[in-house]
Amino acid sequence: MLVVVGLIIAFILVVLLSNRATRNCRWREYRVGDGGDRRRWRCVACGAEVFTSDATAPKICYDPTRRKP
Repeated sequence: MLVVVGLIIAFILVVLLSNRATRNCRWREYRVGDGGDRRRWRCVACGAEVFTSDATAPKICYDPTRRKP
């Protein structure tokens, strides 16, 4: 019984703490060529392409066809 309650709490926390802006985005970094300080990212779900100055993936969805909330 304790395991079931723990799983339910874990599921609720994942739903509440997940970032809805990038829920469907799957960012892939393209390392071809010398981009200097800028990194090229492409979302395989929506096709958006973004350049960032740090080594982390974008935190929001840049899909031009996505409806804004």
